[in-house]
Amino acid sequence: MHNVHLPQNIIDRLIMKRGKVEIFDSLDPARTALVVIDMQNAFVAEGAALEVPVARGIVPNINELATASREAGAAVVWVRITLAQSGPNSFPVYYRNFFSPDKAARHQSALAEGSDSNALYPELNVEPEDIILDKNRFSAMVGESSELEKILRAKGIDTIVITGTLSNICCEATARDAMMLGFNVVFVSDANAALSDDEHLASMITIAQGFGDVRTTGETISILQAGATASKRAGEAA
Repeated sequence: MHNVHLPQNIIDRLIMKRGKVEIFDSLDPARTALVVIDMQNAFVAEGAALEVPVARGIVPNINELATASREAGAAVVWVRITLAQSGPNSFPVYYRNFFSPDKAARHQSALAEGSDSNALYPELNVEPEDIILDKNRFSAMVGESSELEKILRAKGIDTIVITGTLSNICCEATARDAMMLGFNVVFVSDANAALSDDEHLASMITIAQGFGDVRTTGETISILQAGATASKRAGEAA
């Protein structure tokens, strides 16, 4: 995983802005969802067409977060980027502007519905009660990219914990849009992966300053458990 941390000048800026670095002391599990972005064979498997090598290293942390989320009573959502091979759901502007034709075809085919490369990485701890859904844009929260916003609102969820890959593309895009739609966001620093430390750190810096709480896996589990304990005590006192 990426061995990077928020630089001191950013920490100082956060403290000046809000009096502390962290945002949340606890997370109410009933109103929280762990959202795992694009941990598919296309990105995670060794030698895959769109390989993000660091993504394999975050699998244990994602699994730990998933287990802790279920135990606390939070939802677990696995999101796959799944593209049509033509038409508006093929994300044409992205492939037209940022790829050569041959690279675009290779990239799109790796994310085709039903392909082995589009499947979730087999070492992920996916349980029957979890939610699995597809998106067709970087962000899972923009427009008609996916059903994520609708599902979260139907469940009364107002907080999402973001993990997955790529930190600076789909994960950051989802974090930005979620916050702009009124959701609280936690971005897990050691459970997101990019192609380089610099790109990952850039996302951490941006998110911490205006879009979410940047926390480690251990810290995220701690504030989730704190919320579960508080909810239990409130229920007993009622």
